[in-house]
Amino acid sequence: MSHCHDEHHHHGHDHSEGSAHDHTDDITPALQNHVYEPIDFSAITTLNEAEPQSGAKIVQKTWMERMDQEPELNSDADEQLLMHIPFTGQIRLHSILLRTSTTSHAPMTLKLYLNREDLDFSTASSLPPTQTLELAQTNEIQEIGVKRALFNTVRSLDLFFEDNWSRGEEDVTKVSYLGFKGEWMKLSREPVNFIYEAAANPGDHKMASGVGEKLGSDIGGAGGRDGV
Repeated sequence: MSHCHDEHHHHGHDHSEGSAHDHTDDITPALQNHVYEPIDFSAITTLNEAEPQSGAKIVQKTWMERMDQEPELNSDADEQLLMHIPFTGQIRLHSILLRTSTTSHAPMTLKLYLNREDLDFSTASSLPPTQTLELAQTNEIQEIGVKRALFNTVRSLDLFFEDNWSRGEEDVTKVSYLGFKGEWMKLSREPVNFIYEAAANPGDHKMASGVGEKLGSDIGGAGGRDGV
């Protein structure tokens, strides 16, 4: 397929709403292992989006806003979308959360690529994905599980929405919510199995050592200590 996409480059925007994320509902089963805090919202890019930054905005929706129709991501020149989502921590990805619609504008095939910084439509179309997901045609929240063994060290994730349910009849693909479930650790220069820095001040650490305890404290959402 020949693409004439405009590659919209990111212009800085305020994502203070993300810092005001309401955690009062995080104890519910639906939000266990919900990954939100470590998403680098300001660095999200979406190729072929009709409205600049609309891709970032649907990721920035909180769980409480997941059923809101707006903002919505629409494709522009054709039905394909390519999103690059970087994280500020290392993610162990469990599943993708997605809300589309019951219409032919709903995406049908989603290809995932792990830790790539060089993807464009041409590369994504020829490169074998880390995993391919088949999406449902529904306006409910879909939770699509990934092969966890392949997504244990996610620093960035590219999502290639390759087609939609119109099967070539509609040029516009629409997505209204995108989220993630998993576990995460804050990135540091030390190996992940070390808790203390080489020259750490013992007074700075109130914790009684233990990798599991440290990991659990850095995992977003409830249920982060289940070790899966």
